[in-house]
Amino acid sequence: MTFGGPPQPQQPSPYTPPPAEPTPYTPQQYSQSPYTPPQFAQQPTYASALAQPTSYTPPAPVAPSPAESLPALPVPTKKGRTVSIWLFGLLGFLLIALIGYFAWALGPMASVIGLVLALIPLTIVFLGVRMIDRWEPEPKRLVFFAIAWGAIAAVGLTLLVDVGLTLLVGPRDEDLSAVFQAPIVEEFWKGFGVFLIFLVARRAFDGPVDGVVYGALVGAGFAFTENIQYFAISLIEGGGEQLTVTFVVRALLSPFAHAMFTALTGFAIGLAARRHASAGAALGTGLLGLIGAILLHGLWNGSATFADFFALYFTLQVPLFVGFILGIVALRREEARLTRARLGEYAAAGWFTPEEVTMLATPAGRKVGLAWAAQLRGDRRPLMREFIKDATALASVRQRAITGRDPLAAEDERALLIRTRATRAALLAY
Repeated sequence: MTFGGPPQPQQPSPYTPPPAEPTPYTPQQYSQSPYTPPQFAQQPTYASALAQPTSYTPPAPVAPSPAESLPALPVPTKKGRTVSIWLFGLLGFLLIALIGYFAWALGPMASVIGLVLALIPLTIVFLGVRMIDRWEPEPKRLVFFAIAWGAIAAVGLTLLVDVGLTLLVGPRDEDLSAVFQAPIVEEFWKGFGVFLIFLVARRAFDGPVDGVVYGALVGAGFAFTENIQYFAISLIEGGGEQLTVTFVVRALLSPFAHAMFTALTGFAIGLAARRHASAGAALGTGLLGLIGAILLHGLWNGSATFADFFALYFTLQVPLFVGFILGIVALRREEARLTRARLGEYAAAGWFTPEEVTMLATPAGRKVGLAWAAQLRGDRRPLMREFIKDATALASVRQRAITGRDPLAAEDERALLIRTRATRAALLAY
């Protein structure tokens, strides 16, 4: 029984007792606890049923030193290894005039077709010359100038001489002009281009091989423009059938003809360059090579004009070309011998090992070195190619220093020694 009225609702107590102190974990309890500190609670960035949770990810290992990539390295000075911008300006002016002449005399369509077809023999000759000069390539600007001189200046100046002779003495017999006038005028202007390179870029003109390279490039450029004209005229006069015959004869049977002729002039100038000859002496030696180029050129044109072309081609022209190739091989072997001797002097001073000299200076050694570099991590053949090229250039620089014809040889030598040492370190980095 309750007295004093209905029961009153119970009021909450204003006092809350403090929580009990937590009991510390024992080491065994802590090791079995599912709790992970927040800094170690990273979730995987991908969802996978096979992902393994981890409380800690170690940092990636530090990259080895030296690394595979090369730092900025000094390069040999370009002074005396290039041509003036004014010469390129002259070529540009002549190019505009030449384009106008072709458009007026041959028509745009025939000229374009001739140009496309003429690129084929030009490519063949360029790749052949590239094989000769693979491990000591000439400066790109000089290569471009040599081709441009033959394709633009030599052709343009030859046309000017032809027009001048026509105005002075009137029309001439075409067959006699092909055998006598054309070889003299064409080889003179092509040879003048090679001699001009010798004058303005003497530090890039080391010897007969360089002379052959520059002469062949000038000749290839001349043949390129001349082929445009021949292909276009054949198309206009005889259609596709005559164009096909002309293309086979000029582009497939004799793409190296002009290159071979002018290479004789370059070879003669290169001999003078190796002996540290003066400009006058180089000019005299170059004239002897020019006479040989004129005679070969006249013989070639005569076989196409007065004789059975194919009979003379296989009995005379093919043996001459084979002899030309054998001469190039002999020059390359002599250059390899010289490279090995000069690098051997650096090996004696501790810059290379004897095994490296063999690898850098001989065809068999280069082949083995490239095969070995291909097996390294990341395929390091590009580094090996740079190593071979710089070492070959270093040997040429030392040869110029020994002959005393290059006052900047010491500067180039220092840059190339730094480059070869850095490239070797990058090749051996793991």
